[in-house]
Amino acid sequence: MMAEHRPIGVDLFAGAGGMSLGFEQAGFDVMAAVEIDPVHSAIHKYNFPECAVLPQSVQDIDGDLIRKVSPIGDQPVNVVFGGAPCQGFSLIGQRVLDDPRNSLVKDFVRIVGELDADYFVFENVKGLTVGKHKKFLYELIETFEANGYNVRKEWRVLNATNYGVPQDRQRLFLLGAKKGLKVPLYPEATTVQPGKHSDLLNEIGPTCLDALDDLPDAEQFDALHQTDQANVPIWTAHSVYAREMRCESPKAWHKGYRRKWNPNVLTSSYRTEHSSISRTRFAETDPGSVEPISRFFKLSPEGVSNTLRAGTDGARGAFTSPRPIHYRHNRCVTVREMARLHGFPDWFRFNHTKWHGARQIGNAVPPPLARAVASAVIEAMDIQVARPKRTLGLGDEALLRMDMTQAAKYWNVPAPLSKRTLKSGAKKRTQAQTEEARLKLLAS
Repeated sequence: MMAEHRPIGVDLFAGAGGMSLGFEQAGFDVMAAVEIDPVHSAIHKYNFPECAVLPQSVQDIDGDLIRKVSPIGDQPVNVVFGGAPCQGFSLIGQRVLDDPRNSLVKDFVRIVGELDADYFVFENVKGLTVGKHKKFLYELIETFEANGYNVRKEWRVLNATNYGVPQDRQRLFLLGAKKGLKVPLYPEATTVQPGKHSDLLNEIGPTCLDALDDLPDAEQFDALHQTDQANVPIWTAHSVYAREMRCESPKAWHKGYRRKWNPNVLTSSYRTEHSSISRTRFAETDPGSVEPISRFFKLSPEGVSNTLRAGTDGARGAFTSPRPIHYRHNRCVTVREMARLHGFPDWFRFNHTKWHGARQIGNAVPPPLARAVASAVIEAMDIQVARPKRTLGLGDEALLRMDMTQAAKYWNVPAPLSKRTLKSGAKKRTQAQTEEARLKLLAS
């Protein structure tokens, strides 16, 4: 391998930055991120203060704008990555990519070409590999090839549990390279899901116990009724995985930038008020099973989490996806506990509300999985990337507390309208009120 400066990456549909973090940890400098949701954009800006955030739809930007507003300038872009929403399927005889609902996918292809990127990584739901949905993938590959890129065939669905994440989460990845360059290979699995067996791997992946057991119980701190963070007594990580999440060694930062942070503040840990009836139901539910009334999954200490989902934003009805039940405490897990189950280190922050924070995690690719894929791109590039020596500060904490209106004002973009507002103009409840009302209903 030849030594080289850190290659440049661009994150499309960036969310809070799960893919950005994984690619940074693999050795990329992620210099630009495009994300239409202003709250997500604010969180990305907080965690990646040197990355230019474009709080717009990919439909409204082009490669020249990305170069102009970011530090990229005239430098070559080595990789573009992201997970474009795709939801339309044409009638027989029509091209799926011509369905207007899939226009964002075409914009992904367009921007990859406009940036003249050497490589791309397209991430999406595994359902695209099943039945009639395969037509979409065939057409997408054809479109990339017509635009000068080769795509790794056959495509693969990767499970985060096979890359050191205590969560069963399967995602499709398409890997491509400009014609004439080596197409990346898919990363080989590094861990086996607890309770499973492999003839090829001996390393058992982390369990829910490994991920959560060292974290202080949020219900022991009154401050977490009013805020998402509290000063807590110094605590010690109990597992290799927990020590990694707390970045207790230089190796835990991988090839990413260290951040300045206070490891003795418990963050993203707003408490949830459960009724005594709900708590009784949670207590009576066996670990690894679903509580029959709420339909919440209860974590097993020796197993992994179910797939953490995002719910929907205000424009699509503000549906809150349920957080799983803790294996020891008769409550739902906190946002920080979700982050541990997703592979986000403890320095990484989310919006202070439970609703937005959980949505940001559920929308994200687990960073360790993204890091494995990004490392495969580095390997195809045949370069050696050194660990950076600089330490970065984090952004303004006001970015963590913005609601949709405040974030839109910060970015000087229109605030998305909620589905309820669009249909009836009825007074909008706050997300906290929505969640509390749902929990009270379940307890009745």
